[in-house]
Amino acid sequence: MTEESVFIFDCHLDLAMNAIEWNRDLKKTVYQIRSREEGMTDKLDRAKGVVALPELRKGNIGLVVATQIARYVEPGSALPGWNSPEIAWGISQAQLAWYRSMEDQGEMVQITNLEQMEKHLALWFDKSLPDHTKPVGYILSLEGADSFVNISYLEKAYSYGLRACGPAHYGPGRYAAGTGMTDGLTAQGKELVKEMDNLNMILDVTHLTDKGFEEALSIFKGPVWASHHNCRALVNHQRQLTDDQIKVLIERDAVIGGVFDTWMLTDNWVRGVDDPKERGINLEKVVDHYDHICQIAGNINHIAIGSDLDGAYGKEQSPYDLEDIADLQNLKGILSRRGYSSADIEHIFYKNWLSFLRKAWA
Repeated sequence: MTEESVFIFDCHLDLAMNAIEWNRDLKKTVYQIRSREEGMTDKLDRAKGVVALPELRKGNIGLVVATQIARYVEPGSALPGWNSPEIAWGISQAQLAWYRSMEDQGEMVQITNLEQMEKHLALWFDKSLPDHTKPVGYILSLEGADSFVNISYLEKAYSYGLRACGPAHYGPGRYAAGTGMTDGLTAQGKELVKEMDNLNMILDVTHLTDKGFEEALSIFKGPVWASHHNCRALVNHQRQLTDDQIKVLIERDAVIGGVFDTWMLTDNWVRGVDDPKERGINLEKVVDHYDHICQIAGNINHIAIGSDLDGAYGKEQSPYDLEDIADLQNLKGILSRRGYSSADIEHIFYKNWLSFLRKAWA
């Protein structure tokens, strides 16, 4: 950890999805991965990725919430996904196997409780050890619950370390309608949320519809966060949080992770057509959302980083002043110029997430 950099906790990275479905060796640098993907056209973000383990270490990003994600889709769906919940479960288990392999090689370490987290932080804050030798800590979260064949699978997942879950993703879901929809939780979704509460898991409200948000928070009494979410008042889309939802989250002592996908930083983004530079989308745009939440809260205790970088997009849909994920450190200068103190920046970079977990896991 260099004197200039601040430790970062990023609350949303789809690392295993990139490894298993994008076939990326995340032990290599971002630039080695890009080189190997030159000429590939199967995905829009080929040769444009910004996330890999060396860049996480370079950026002093020592703790992340890393996902499993495997959608189930009905026949005829316009959305990509797997053809049965059982297949989706299998994909999620392949992703888990990748994390376990990273652990075996000392690249990553799973964090499931407070004692493990504090031990990991002590390692990363030990300046006598070189950063490139330190494993990236990860807390396991499931983005979209479709891969649970039935609710009993939640407990199976908890036993292997799943500590957070967002019931919804995009479109219709087996447990909750997601982005682009208007329905709320399904009957089994309500049971899922109750069982999450029994296990003292973290409810991630990201991707829930307005109706689902209200239903989930009326049922769930435990710790809530919005891992990667911005403000609807600034970018008018149902995927974003309304001011009233932000107020509810503040009342629940939640933390909201600012997300860096350009379509959530500007109105009317056209995927595969628009260019971040031409649209003027830089890291300042993320800070605009931070400012808005702070004005509502009256403090900086509810904002943090949930970048969602390489969440099925790359450089073509990231702020133009971010070349790879290590450039999250550039937020420090922007925040300072916008009037945030050094203490404020530490809270945004990592302390707000740590405070949340110390309370949730106490």
